[in-house]
Amino acid sequence: MVVLNKIYTKTGDAGETALGNGTRVAKHSLRVTAYGTSDELNSFVGVARLEASGSVDEALSRIQNDLFDLGADLCRPDMEQDAEAEYPPLRMVEAQVDRLEGEIDEMNANLDPLRSFILPGGSALAAHLHVCRTVSRRAERLCVELATMEAINPSAVKYLNRLSDWFFVAARSANNRGKDDVLWVPGANR
Repeated sequence: MVVLNKIYTKTGDAGETALGNGTRVAKHSLRVTAYGTSDELNSFVGVARLEASGSVDEALSRIQNDLFDLGADLCRPDMEQDAEAEYPPLRMVEAQVDRLEGEIDEMNANLDPLRSFILPGGSALAAHLHVCRTVSRRAERLCVELATMEAINPSAVKYLNRLSDWFFVAARSANNRGKDDVLWVPGANR
């Protein structure tokens, strides 16, 4: 369990931070940016929860917990040393991806097929979920870029990819099961 008695440590005043294995890196490093973006996403999910209720709120709560798992995974760069670590690091697992896929399928079963691209908006919840979708995509792009330079858990990237899909389908569901989606009209304002 984490115990935080003192919030400020002053150890980051020179622009560096510690990763989960103790290595110090620049705060602007791609790894820190990737897990910082997952933290940003978690905050947007918290805002979306203000508009959610019932099973959607419960799902968003699970996603928030998953996003902390994701941050813990991304802050540990030494994947090849996982087996020898005194405290094995928390890693994303395929079951988390599978759960999202099941929830997507369940929500999508109640939606009419798309016949147009949709604009972010509609209900307040849908608008918040679209923000979550785009931040999730940004986190995914950062992780994909990081994976070209360092080893990262492939399940972390898969999770973010499914998560953005989850937010898209949940936004449609929040728009009266897609009936109140705001449709894109190509060239409408020419």
